[in-house]
Amino acid sequence: MKLVFATHNSNKAKEIQSLLTDDFQILTLTDINCIDEIPETSETLEGNSLLKAQFVSDNFNLNCFADDTGLEIDALNGRPGVYSARYAGEEKNAEANMNLVLSELKNESNRKALFRTVITLILNDKTNVFEGIIRGEIADEKRGTDGFGYDPIFIPEGQTKTFAEMTLAEKNQQSHRARAFEEMIDFLKNDI
Repeated sequence: MKLVFATHNSNKAKEIQSLLTDDFQILTLTDINCIDEIPETSETLEGNSLLKAQFVSDNFNLNCFADDTGLEIDALNGRPGVYSARYAGEEKNAEANMNLVLSELKNESNRKALFRTVITLILNDKTNVFEGIIRGEIADEKRGTDGFGYDPIFIPEGQTKTFAEMTLAEKNQQSHRARAFEEMIDFLKNDI
């Protein structure tokens, strides 16, 4: 089954493809020649996920899914949240985003945080929503070179390594995105 993942981010597509059997082929927006930057104008992760999936469904008439992920930090009243990708500016620079978070938490002892992913799947014109959450804390400094986004500063609960210090397989055993996608994959297996 071919499914369009409403993203241009090949890292995210690779991460998801590694969770699936050969029965599924993940295509990105680039693969379907969608060069548009889909607006994320909602104030919620759920809303942005739906906007992206609906755009692909409406404009390309393909089965698709979209996700939106937010890092929610206790000491920052849930920020960056829905603005995680562009927390330090519209250019969506991961290094700048991490530097801003670390700066804001410089003298903060409460470093509790959670990652939350919401996925909207539009399959045969029916909409389904899935969610994955992982709790953890923000490291004092960036550590590791794997992963993307905030991975170098997020330490999952019960772990000592950041997501960026883990292999993809280790991260996929526990990540917020993997949890949300497990829900979606279970749904797909039962729906086929």
